[in-house]
Amino acid sequence: MKIEKTTLVGPRVKLEPLSLSHLPGLARAITDGALWEVPVTFVPHPQDLPQFLSAAESAFLSQRELVFATIDVATDMIVGSTRFRCIDIPDQRVEIGFTFIAKSWQRTYINTEAKYLMLRHAFEQWNCNRVEFLTDVLNTKSRTAIIRIGAREEGTLRNHMVMRDGRIRDSVMFSIIGAEWPQLKILLESKLNIA
Repeated sequence: MKIEKTTLVGPRVKLEPLSLSHLPGLARAITDGALWEVPVTFVPHPQDLPQFLSAAESAFLSQRELVFATIDVATDMIVGSTRFRCIDIPDQRVEIGFTFIAKSWQRTYINTEAKYLMLRHAFEQWNCNRVEFLTDVLNTKSRTAIIRIGAREEGTLRNHMVMRDGRIRDSVMFSIIGAEWPQLKILLESKLNIA
């Protein structure tokens, strides 16, 4: 696994490594739906984006994370962010997460195609054995989206995290393993109409 800043491009979605130039567009995406107020996620307030970028850069330099701006190709609009996180090079394992999408772009092709691009990179470039997804047990939208892309639910991590409001969160773990990727790739490409 060679962790490099690389742009992942599909027919309708582009994932660019997060940079300073993305912050104004990312602020607009976060404001669309006041995403920082959603209690089942950790979305930064638009005013906190410089620290968000700094933390992303530190995590990349330590080879633990690779953070992207999610861009709609047709409009060239930044509609959110996602990342590879908890990168485990010795075990060839990674988590896809910390994903947020502007409210007006939720339940569109954006999330599915972004996940497809990341899964393809993880399994075909990094040769990962496993890709994980973790979400709040209360985040029904996220759980449904993860299942829709073909991940398998593995169980619940009880009292896993403390949320901003002090609630002790249970997290649900999902995964896709390398042996599942070839068939899942065909299904996702069919769903996305990617030839």
